[in-house]
Amino acid sequence: MTVASQENQVDSATINAIFGEARTANAFTGEVTEAQAQEIYELAKFGPTAFNSQPLRVTYVRSAEARATLVDAMAHGNQAKTAAAPLVAILSYDTAWHEQWDNFLPGYNAPKAMYDADADFTAATGNNNAHLQAGYFLLAARSLGFAVGPMTGANFSAIDASFFPEGDQKSFLVVNIGQPAEGEIGAPKARFGYENVVRTV
Repeated sequence: MTVASQENQVDSATINAIFGEARTANAFTGEVTEAQAQEIYELAKFGPTAFNSQPLRVTYVRSAEARATLVDAMAHGNQAKTAAAPLVAILSYDTAWHEQWDNFLPGYNAPKAMYDADADFTAATGNNNAHLQAGYFLLAARSLGFAVGPMTGANFSAIDASFFPEGDQKSFLVVNIGQPAEGEIGAPKARFGYENVVRTV
C-alpha cells in the first residue's frame, strides 16, 4: 500500500501495519496480557466522537464460565474461534451515556437537553458513536501488533441478558484478539476502489 506523505504523518510502515497489511483473523495464538488489554482502550479513547461523547463500554471475557456463556450466544460458525481466542471483548454502549455529560464535556451542557427529551435519539446517538469508537478500538489493537476478528454473528439479546441484565448496556460487536495463527495472514480480500465509492460535488 502506497501513501502520499505529508508533514506530521506517521511512517508508511506503521500505516501499512494498521491498514494495508493487516488482516482479519479467524484463528489466533499467543496471549493478551491485562496491561495490553488496557493499552488498547487507552489508545482507542482518543478517537473523535460527537460532543466528545464516550458511550463505548468494553467487557473483556476471561473466565471460563463467562467465555462459555458468550460462546453459547455466538452464531455456530463463530463459536469455536471465540472459545479459542486469547482474549475476547464484548463491545457495547452505555444506554445512559448522556448522563455523563459533565464529565466528557464540562462547561457546555446545553445540547444535553436534546437527549434528555428523546430516548430514541439518545439511543441512536449512543449506538452511532460507540460504533465509531469500536473502529478506533480495532485499529488500536492492530497498532499494538495484534490481529482482530470482529463479529456481528451473535445473539446480542442473549448476550445482554447474560452480561448486562440491568439494561444499562446494549452490545453490538464481539471481537477476538491475539496474535494471528500461522497461515492467517494471506492475500487481501477485494476492496472497492476510490472511483467506486467516492465522488466530489
